[in-house]
Amino acid sequence: MNKPVLMKALAAAAFALHAAPGFALDLMGAYTQAVAHDPTIAAAQQALAAGREKAVQGRSLLLPQVQLSSSATYLRDSSSSSSNLPPQLQDVVKPNASGTMHEVAIELKQPIVSARSRAEKKQLEQQTALAELQYRDAQQELMQRVAQAYFNVLLADESLRVVQAEKAAVSLQRDRAQARFDVGRGRITDLQEAQARLDAVLTREVQAQSTLALRRSQLEALTGAQADGLAALHPAFAPSAPQPDDALSWQEEAAQGATRVLAKQTEVSIAAFEIDKYKLAARPTLDLVASTGYKGQSGGLSELSSPDGKRSSVIGLQFNVPLFAGGAIVSKERESIAKRGQAEQELAAARRDARLQAQDAYLSVKTGVSRIGSLEQSVRSAQTALEATTLGRDVGTRTELDVLDAQQRLYTAQLDLAQARNDYLIGRIKLAASAGALAESDLHSLNGFLAARSP
Repeated sequence: MNKPVLMKALAAAAFALHAAPGFALDLMGAYTQAVAHDPTIAAAQQALAAGREKAVQGRSLLLPQVQLSSSATYLRDSSSSSSNLPPQLQDVVKPNASGTMHEVAIELKQPIVSARSRAEKKQLEQQTALAELQYRDAQQELMQRVAQAYFNVLLADESLRVVQAEKAAVSLQRDRAQARFDVGRGRITDLQEAQARLDAVLTREVQAQSTLALRRSQLEALTGAQADGLAALHPAFAPSAPQPDDALSWQEEAAQGATRVLAKQTEVSIAAFEIDKYKLAARPTLDLVASTGYKGQSGGLSELSSPDGKRSSVIGLQFNVPLFAGGAIVSKERESIAKRGQAEQELAAARRDARLQAQDAYLSVKTGVSRIGSLEQSVRSAQTALEATTLGRDVGTRTELDVLDAQQRLYTAQLDLAQARNDYLIGRIKLAASAGALAESDLHSLNGFLAARSP
């Protein structure tokens, strides 16, 4: 079984395990499905396979080159002076002869001294290293896309749940206001306010349903799996500060280890070897050359025009010194120097961007910890305030409008908490990716925050 087929089989088996009755698709299951389904990572795998051949091509530059050549030529030979030759030569130089001459030869050429070929070999090896880095970047980018799509579904699902809970509560308040108004104990303004709140909640519910459908479609397009009944955040979810808990450490790690920074460093090396290629193009080359061949004929041709059954073997050294190429090599050297300067500036820009991305992700995780804790307390306080306001309404010290306001503050706090948790989880993924350290172990770690539930 070849590798792509094996990977797809393993992915299908893993998905079957996650999709078994009583279990929901979790983050790792979604990533496993995406690896087998996403065309972007499949394209990256093919690019990696192509890039690895560059190193093979580089090694071939210093290995023996063997070629086989063969030819067949029809020849018609006529001579008016052969009758004046001595009799012993007339059989050799025939006045009229035709026939076919054929030749076959094998030649071996082994580079001994070739500075340009060695520089080109190193350049091709760097191109293979670049392909490896680009594939690693594609893997990390896929992990980010899967995590973001997965947690966006959870956020949209939680937002819809909160909005539906708010709708039920506001509907109850509207019905209470209607009943109080019908018996003459309520005001029309309370009823109108409750109806207006309900209409606004119904609008938000439609929007939340649309957002959830879109987020599920995005995850399904990425993984090829149904996005219903995903494993949700565990009730005991507790965020933790990034390790190390220092922004400068993350910035320095990103500037040195981010995959896109490493890729730019490799591009600088490739550009440097390109300069070496043209600088060394004028250096002498020395090759070992050996060949063996056979020449024959048919049709009665003269031995002088086409020997028959001649075998020859040659071995020697071939020395070449390039003298002048019309100025093209010097021009290409200047071009490659400019391109190296371009690559160096792109490397500096990549390091700058990596530092900024690491700082942004670090602050997202760092502030997310305190933000989640604050919002959890805010939800508890809003719940307590709602209970107190409801009791006050029942004893006549608060109005229906006060209860509606208290309910809205509670549900707003719940939505803010859901958003903060989503930002924190995605921030952790981005922080690891900014340093070039994002791996499946990070997804396993986030997967531990999830609690499986039946679809």
